[in-house]
Amino acid sequence: MKEELLSQISEFLQKGRAKNVTALVQQAIDEGIPATEILEKGLLDGMNIIGEKFKNNEVYVPEVLIAARAMNAGTTLLKPHLSSSGFKAAGKAVIGTVKGDLHDIGKNLVRMMMEGKGLEVIDLGTDVAPEKFIEAAKNENAQIIALSALLTTTMTEMKNVVEAAKEAGIRDQVTIMVGGAPITQSFCDSIGADIYTVDAASAADAAVAALTA
Repeated sequence: MKEELLSQISEFLQKGRAKNVTALVQQAIDEGIPATEILEKGLLDGMNIIGEKFKNNEVYVPEVLIAARAMNAGTTLLKPHLSSSGFKAAGKAVIGTVKGDLHDIGKNLVRMMMEGKGLEVIDLGTDVAPEKFIEAAKNENAQIIALSALLTTTMTEMKNVVEAAKEAGIRDQVTIMVGGAPITQSFCDSIGADIYTVDAASAADAAVAALTA
């Protein structure tokens, strides 16, 4: 019965049905299923499947967005139970679109995919100055700084973040990830960043791999 309930949570999440997800998460809590199990075998399981399908072009941005909305509805309900059960996120990432750039769809997808892998993500939004990234990473003890840019004119801001991390003395404590339409592996290498991935699902996988390396 428990396994069936958790797989229903996963299935409804994949369909983006937030109301059903909320109702089933509440039912699972009421039935005494541990919060960590509801999270991992229900919500994260569903989001991981969506991530794989997105990577394989089986679903597209709108489906990912509604699935993420359903996941957020479920995790909001679970949060108080998770903190009391001593649940610890897999790691912490600070994410944002660099200074001068207001595009956020790619960044939002990466955030959702990372959350879907059990990471805690601090989203700084768009048009984020280098010092903001550094300040947030220090205050939050984040292991990852993830930078997004969609314009060739703002790509150079990523190098400024790498330099700012060096100046602040935290460069060897954080993994710097870069992504966005104009970004390439050679650009990532040239500015001294650590990881470049082509899409949001791969970015989440790479973040988890960096945390466990």
